[in-house]
Amino acid sequence: MTGTLTDIYDRKVEAGEIRPDAAQRAALPLFDPILAWLTRPSPRAGGLRGLLTRAKPAPAPGLYLWGGVGRGKSMLMDLLVAHAGDVPRRRVHFHAFMQEIHAGLHAARKRGVEDALAPVADKVAAEVQLLAFDEMQITDITDAMIVGRLFERLMDSGVAIVTTSNRVPDDLYKDGLNRALFLPFIAFLKERMVVHELESETDYRQHRLAGAEVWFTPVDEAARAAIARIWDELTGHDPGTPLRLPLKGREVVVPRAHNGVGRGRFWEFCGQPLGPADYLAIASALRVLMIEDIPYLSATNYNEAKRFVTLIDTLYEARVRLIASAAATPERLYTEGEGVFEFARTASRLREMQGADWGA
Repeated sequence: MTGTLTDIYDRKVEAGEIRPDAAQRAALPLFDPILAWLTRPSPRAGGLRGLLTRAKPAPAPGLYLWGGVGRGKSMLMDLLVAHAGDVPRRRVHFHAFMQEIHAGLHAARKRGVEDALAPVADKVAAEVQLLAFDEMQITDITDAMIVGRLFERLMDSGVAIVTTSNRVPDDLYKDGLNRALFLPFIAFLKERMVVHELESETDYRQHRLAGAEVWFTPVDEAARAAIARIWDELTGHDPGTPLRLPLKGREVVVPRAHNGVGRGRFWEFCGQPLGPADYLAIASALRVLMIEDIPYLSATNYNEAKRFVTLIDTLYEARVRLIASAAATPERLYTEGEGVFEFARTASRLREMQGADWGA
């Protein structure tokens, strides 16, 4: 890395790679202590023992960056991750990481480990020095019950944690079951991590889509290319990874996701037995959803059409931005068979969701 993150940011602005934003630039110095800590010389214990073993690491710093959707939180975090030198690190969606932790806990309990969290956290600490979490939110009680001990053990083991969120810490797991047991974690965040609100007035994700075409028909090479261009624009050319959302002992999967943007085909969302709770989990985790290859709807795919209506209603209520490729315009997508009358409301919503200010 050459210079501070502020220096790198300024060079990217000068090169036209990013738009200058005062709130973003003001937040960048908060990352510098983390970079300094990560790249410091490794401390060693004194005496003969110190020649052979490392001293116990000092507790690591952390940063909790929160604010509205599309303000650039993930972009700033990615800047840190990209310029952290040779430090072993991992950048992962919070939901996906917690799924891995739960799988590790399950395996440890099967081995009869009394404190299952200890070996799981220690394994993570042995592999990385920097964890960068995107879109942190707590909606599941199983996450709420372990995240405090997990963060504490990781940071005490020398793992620096940076996380973005749309919520101020006090609103995490708001109205959740047994929330009183979760409150010590909020206190831990405030004590051990720098908490900062990114107050930019500009929603850059919305700005990229303002006035842009978001419904492509018919489903052909041109539509696929247009969807791919928008995906690259919103994700910085990241290929995306599956987003697995825990729900009542099972999981809902968004095939590809990155930075709050999800992508999948119609049949992946509507061709399997999903219901309102599943779609609510998706809408809660994403701010933009791209649905490809929506077919004509009729009596021949009635069940899939019903799920599509439920999905659109959920996205509409959550004000999630929808980008889609479909066989026809919304008004001509469902023109025959049972359900045509009811679909008129869905078509109206689909048309409204194409507005330049939708989701703002």
